[in-house]
Amino acid sequence: MTFTSLAKNILSALFCTIFVTLSLGQSNSKFNTVQIGVITYSYRSMPASLEELLLQVKGSEISGVELMGGPVEAYLGAPTDKKALAEWRATVPIKAFKPIRKMFKKAGIEIYAFKPSALGPDNTDEEIAYALKAAKKLGARSVTVELPKDTAHSARLGRIAKKHKVLIGYHNHLQGNDEAWKTALQQSKYNSINLDCGHYIAAGGNNTRESLLSFIAANHQRISSIHLKDRTTQENGALNLPWGQGDTPIHDILTLLRDKKYRIPVTIELEHQIPEHSNAVEEVRKSKDFAKEILSNQHAL
Repeated sequence: MTFTSLAKNILSALFCTIFVTLSLGQSNSKFNTVQIGVITYSYRSMPASLEELLLQVKGSEISGVELMGGPVEAYLGAPTDKKALAEWRATVPIKAFKPIRKMFKKAGIEIYAFKPSALGPDNTDEEIAYALKAAKKLGARSVTVELPKDTAHSARLGRIAKKHKVLIGYHNHLQGNDEAWKTALQQSKYNSINLDCGHYIAAGGNNTRESLLSFIAANHQRISSIHLKDRTTQENGALNLPWGQGDTPIHDILTLLRDKKYRIPVTIELEHQIPEHSNAVEEVRKSKDFAKEILSNQHAL
């Protein structure tokens, strides 16, 4: 990145900050200590420049995000060629990420997690270090990545994460169960759980409402963030549905976090089919409102 392009992006970030602050104000989606956020992947059906993403998050009235790496890197002028991208990641000034954090912060949005495509087994140590340093500069407590099959890779990530003091949040799909993270958690205190409750329930078998709530309670100190979607059980087709229509115990999860005062951000991940005459911004906001209603009810479990 040249100094000129970096300066241009800084000015663009400042302009976007002023526009968002003046035109939309600031939202607060933390309800009774539980932060309801969104992964920016949820807006994949809409234009996805960084500035557009910021406005989409604001439109959903959300004050916390798990920020996907693609729009961030595109904003900073990263190449698309895989080899050139690895070289760019190893050399880009980490200070380039500070204006992005400021842009989101001024709009009232905390970046609590970062998900770049730089944490896989084929990525270099330099790319992994880049991801962690960028996350820290963005203000994120963790990066997120799919839970690897190869335990040597989670050991490698944990080792590099220890140096940079950033958590690695391992995300599950249908392989997620009470034992899935055991080895990774033992390998490093910087290895953590990015628990997808919807996928956990959809896996079926021994994964039940009761086992999920027990897992959260037993591992809350090692859960860096939670992904929330409403899926049906395997017996009911493992469908993705709007919140309140599936089998994920959303009410019980949120009230557990609230009543036990677990400081775990909850990330809306929009994967159900968007209804006609709606859009991703509207659907995320509906999920946020669903969570708000639950968390605003003071009846304990």
